[in-house]
Amino acid sequence: MSAIIVEGLSKRYQIGHERSHDTLRDALSHGARNLWSRLRNPGNDSTTLEEFWALRDVSLRVEPGEVVGIIGRNGAGKSTLLKILSRITEPTTGSVRLRGRVASLLEVGTGFHPELTGRENIFLNGAILGMQRAEIRRKFDEIVAFAEIDRFLDTPVKRYSSGMYVRLAFAVAAHLEPEILIVDEVLAVGDAQFQQKCLGKMQAIAADQGRTILFVSHNLKAVEHLCSRGLLLERGRIVMNDTAHKVVADYLHRVAAQPRANVARALNDELDLTGLSFAPATGRTREPLEFTLTFRAKRECVLQDLHLFFYNSFGERATILDLRDTASPGGLRPVPAGRQLHIAGCIARLMLVEGNYRVGFTLRTARHFETCHDLADLPITAPPSQGGLQPYAPEYQGAVLLDHEFTARID
Repeated sequence: MSAIIVEGLSKRYQIGHERSHDTLRDALSHGARNLWSRLRNPGNDSTTLEEFWALRDVSLRVEPGEVVGIIGRNGAGKSTLLKILSRITEPTTGSVRLRGRVASLLEVGTGFHPELTGRENIFLNGAILGMQRAEIRRKFDEIVAFAEIDRFLDTPVKRYSSGMYVRLAFAVAAHLEPEILIVDEVLAVGDAQFQQKCLGKMQAIAADQGRTILFVSHNLKAVEHLCSRGLLLERGRIVMNDTAHKVVADYLHRVAAQPRANVARALNDELDLTGLSFAPATGRTREPLEFTLTFRAKRECVLQDLHLFFYNSFGERATILDLRDTASPGGLRPVPAGRQLHIAGCIARLMLVEGNYRVGFTLRTARHFETCHDLADLPITAPPSQGGLQPYAPEYQGAVLLDHEFTARID
């Protein structure tokens, strides 16, 4: 009997649209007028509603012991599918049948009570999974050892860092013996060593204990390594259901064929990102690459941290640009309201191997922390070979090149 049976699953959301307002006074006066209008005429509302289908007619079966990777671009419906399978939200149409207990790790903090300690949350999560107190006690030491939080076990989890939160949440989900384990991209919060530890644990519980795992990740190498089967979601539909290797290859082909998106986007009530450009638009290894990054300030603010990240086609972070001290003379300065911050720089020698890269960023102000994993695409090509040397095939390449010189001598 299948562990998971999904038939005709669809999820519809309604998105409200209102006219934007330039000032707080305009927004408050409009809200008061709109409320008075609705009280006088209940059917009259200036907010327009748009239907958005996060999932459309999704059907699949997952057998006991299968490890299935779910991939796709942001907004494809991956997290919505997992939330429905975890009983966090209800579908609009369709049905889901699950055989066995389900443990979910969807986002930092899900399923934990912030006022309770780590110890208390372990027992709370076990009870939610339907386990007896004796069962939880039997696994308790393993959970604490895996999470590496023994010093903070009796501290309320609201004081945990995001990394500590994730370590404890995964340890609980993996050790309390659910028949179905659902893991979203949340593991990306942890450090590289802990990610490898989690991947090894998932591989062990699938192979040795026959449990079913659904795994969503932008780390495509991890999906290929861990999963026997892959699902590719696009605009709420399953467009491919095959081996993990074939699904990853098809996804990479689709991403490479899509045109570059506009990078401009609203970030928060302090900043908007208005542009990112590279010159040349297609970089070449071992050659200079210029970049320009532009923000517009809605209110006076200071960028405290700013980094650009380069991700390879498998979703692995290849390298980083730290712009905190080099963006302008004296570091990053206060940006007055209504002004633009232009950050221009040059990578003297681009030491990335040939391939298609995604560029992301993180920034921090006194009030906000923003992150984006797919801001723009940057194809990087190898320069013309010299001396008749042939480039290595991709499977023999690493993440970065090393700038070096050497000599050879025969005695």
